[in-house]
Amino acid sequence: MRYREVFNEGTFRKRLRLFWVTAIGVAGALLLNGCSKPQPKQDIPAAPVTVGDVVRKDMPVEIRAIGSVQPYTQVSVKSQINGEVVKQNFKEGQDVKKGDLLFLIDPRPFQAALDQANGQLAKDVAAEKQAAAALVKDQAQAKYANAENGRYKGLVSEGVITPEQADQVRTNSEAMEATVGADRAAIENARAAIKADEAAVEGAKIQLGFCQIRSPIDGRVGSILLYQGNVVKANDTGSMVVINQVLPIYLSFSVPEQFIPDVKKYMASGQLKVEATAGNDPNSHREGILTFVDNTVDQTTGTIQLKATFQNHDRSFWPGQYVNVVLRLSTQSNAIVVPARAVQNGQQGQFVYVVKSDATVESRPVVPGRSTDAETVIENGLQAGETVVTDGQLRLFPGAKIEIKNSPSGQAVSRGSGR
Repeated sequence: MRYREVFNEGTFRKRLRLFWVTAIGVAGALLLNGCSKPQPKQDIPAAPVTVGDVVRKDMPVEIRAIGSVQPYTQVSVKSQINGEVVKQNFKEGQDVKKGDLLFLIDPRPFQAALDQANGQLAKDVAAEKQAAAALVKDQAQAKYANAENGRYKGLVSEGVITPEQADQVRTNSEAMEATVGADRAAIENARAAIKADEAAVEGAKIQLGFCQIRSPIDGRVGSILLYQGNVVKANDTGSMVVINQVLPIYLSFSVPEQFIPDVKKYMASGQLKVEATAGNDPNSHREGILTFVDNTVDQTTGTIQLKATFQNHDRSFWPGQYVNVVLRLSTQSNAIVVPARAVQNGQQGQFVYVVKSDATVESRPVVPGRSTDAETVIENGLQAGETVVTDGQLRLFPGAKIEIKNSPSGQAVSRGSGR
């Protein structure tokens, strides 16, 4: 019984060993068989992209900047005399013409001063006339006294009269000559007084004229800073109102100093156009002329200030407004141009994906030139007539297949499904 049990246990072990050997062999054969068969190739889906054409055309050579609108002329209205504001003749934000009455300062004290100056002038004119009349009278008397003195000299030599009588006549003649001289001096004094009075009258008229504060320019008034009833002082630090001339108007902007030679070069050959747009509003696009180049470079920013003049007939621009500025210098003829979005930055520099005839792409290095908002000039690397990828570059690599999503008809076009 014991022998039978031992025999059965040994047989079981042998069979178990044989089972595992067989199983391992079968598994190995299956594994080798599976590795020896070629795997089916998995296709990479075509990447959806949009494309654009490489074209040859004339491109403007221009400088872009951010500028601010400034009034063509700005006047801070102040009083030149002391007094009370008795009238305000305009409304805030109103357009005014040169010479329009803005404020009236109480004229009564200045009218009184003018009347007084006129009175003094009349008095001195009368004094001058009186002195002139006295001169005429005294000249006649001096002439008679001089003639009498001549006769008396002859009578003394003849012994008709005494020398004392002759001396008395001579003294009287000399006195009349002195009186005539005094009359002439009185006339000169009266004339000098008249000139001083005339100056006083003119000064009083000017002061009276300052009571009427008029607009010195055509423009638009701002907020009223001093209302009717207030008392003003001559040339006070504060303004009564500020007037801005907005027709025409200035647009001020700055460009880097390295552009100075180009600006000077092209200005010497003619007027330079400046285009401006307020924000993103295409309807506000206007053209002006570059009229000012500052004489100093700002050393803190390395820029130079320029100004353009815009007619601004429709008042599209307003003082203090920020605008996008384009200074057009010249035009580059027959430039190779691509959509700006096609140019990418890589580790080896800038490049574009060029679409090949088999609906794959190649990465091609390029040398970009000047750019606008939507287009870039390519100095080297592309030819007119080629097609470049403008959107979807993140999924691309050299040799990748693409599916073009834009076309002249506006429908999706598939090039290469990848299957």
